Amino acid sequence: MIFPRNEWEKFRERIASLPMQAQWWKRIFLGNAMDVEMDATGRVLVSPELRAAAGISKDTVLLGMGGYFELWDAATYAAQEAEQMKGEMPDVFRDFSF
Repeated sequence: MIFPRNEWEKFRERIASLPMQAQWWKRIFLGNAMDVEMDATGRVLVSPELRAAAGISKDTVLLGMGGYFELWDAATYAAQEAEQMKGEMPDVFRDFSF
């Protein structure tokens, strides 16, 4: 996940406030977070560690998810999306109006 600074602060506070039984997940989310900067052309360098953890090899998909972004390996995303499209739409969308 990629957060603008203000959204990251909200997310960080929510994670930090979780109870002790979530301690390892707190470490995973907070301990692996990294600040990144955009270069002069608006690109962001994603560290090799984060690319490996996300399974990103070359081509990527950046999805806007409201207050944050998701960065996916393009092939992985395409496979996951195709798999989800085979199934029924979740019940929470039953009364949703587009």
